[in-house]
Amino acid sequence: MDVTTVSDAQFADLLTRGESHFLDFKAKEVSPAKLTKSLSAFANADGGELFIGVLNSGSSIKRWSGFVDAEAANGHIQAFEEFFPLGSYFKYQFLKSDRYPGLLLHCEILKTPDIRSASDSTFYLRRGAQNLPQTREDQISRLKFNKGITSYEDHVVKIDSGEVTNSKPILEFMLANIPTAEPLPWLKKQQLIDEDRPTVAAVLLYAEEPQAALPKAGIKIYRYQTSGMGTRDTLVGNPASIEGHAYALIAKAVQATVDIVEKVSVVGTTGLENVSYPRESIHEIITNAVLHRDYSLNDDIHIRIYDNRIEVQSPGVLPAHVTVENILEERFARNQRIVRLINKYEDPPNKDVGEGLNTAFEAMRKLKFRDPVIEQLDGSVKVTLRHEKLASPEEMICEYLRVHPEINNAKAREITFIGSENSVKRIFNKMMKSKIIERIPDRAQAKTGYRRGPNFPSKATK
Repeated sequence: MDVTTVSDAQFADLLTRGESHFLDFKAKEVSPAKLTKSLSAFANADGGELFIGVLNSGSSIKRWSGFVDAEAANGHIQAFEEFFPLGSYFKYQFLKSDRYPGLLLHCEILKTPDIRSASDSTFYLRRGAQNLPQTREDQISRLKFNKGITSYEDHVVKIDSGEVTNSKPILEFMLANIPTAEPLPWLKKQQLIDEDRPTVAAVLLYAEEPQAALPKAGIKIYRYQTSGMGTRDTLVGNPASIEGHAYALIAKAVQATVDIVEKVSVVGTTGLENVSYPRESIHEIITNAVLHRDYSLNDDIHIRIYDNRIEVQSPGVLPAHVTVENILEERFARNQRIVRLINKYEDPPNKDVGEGLNTAFEAMRKLKFRDPVIEQLDGSVKVTLRHEKLASPEEMICEYLRVHPEINNAKAREITFIGSENSVKRIFNKMMKSKIIERIPDRAQAKTGYRRGPNFPSKATK
């Protein structure tokens, strides 16, 4: 097993971080069986790190309380290997210090595609700095939903099967794509009908009004007239409610979002400018939200449109081993039936199955926008499209001064979307030092402005 040397500064930084959702410290005296609770909890949540041989209080030199040698940790490693074998998701190494005696055992746990129990056969889940036992049936079901082991799309909805076998969406779909088949036998063959009841997938795909049976399967769209946090005061009108079967829901939500965005204008380098985003990016991110959300959670998809960004928040954490870091490379569909069957439409919203987010990123990059930002929140995933060009703040200030005689701090913050007055001051000082801009003389502090300097670039660099 590898032995890595850590510096005093690295250990001090580790202690400063403290125990958290992703980090746990344990004394070497804690039994290996008890320590498997932390490994289970991290594996069933978002991954994390466990350092064994670190006390919870005292100075740095007192908190480092490692194993005498590698052999002294054999009992721990053997116990871990039985339940969490070394490999893709579990990595172990020893840490040593030139200053502190003994070895720490560092366990790195990645998010696993399945749920893992501790040595006591109990499943645990990391929440904050705690390892919470998941013993109730609903808790274990939630773990399985989160991992994508089971999907709510297969649950039966207590409505008559006629809601999907004789609906307008299924009849139009069958005539256009499978004209030789009848709805009921075909739906049964797709395992969308169970004892004369439709599944969640069937209702979402083919019911005329899915939200009548699944009230929180729609989309809410909000327009906030601000670049900051959305509040009731900055909310424009009432949120729009988008409903319908999955194919129509995606199309209507994309169009409604585009229509709202086209009415947004912000101050740019040449004055008021209309905001625009690649339609492809909007389409792919909304499609991804509808197809991959967790339908067992009682919440809608929320699309929030701000002056400088669009946020799409969908219920459910990233499934299986998918993380924010690997989401563009990994492929995992929580709702496999929905993804497969909606792709059978003549013009499916998910044309390149598994490539939706990659397409969204590529479309933003083509127009030289910053990459979308993907965040996993508590119980949901949020994707943000920012209306920010890859140009640096300095370039945007120069672009503004090419068509305006001067600029001040407030205007610079407005066009660069930098919230801090001091940050813009530092940018101005840097540009003045390079003589790209200069302060306009004989002005009061409150009316400070800047104009082109002797080294101002004659044209924009490409």
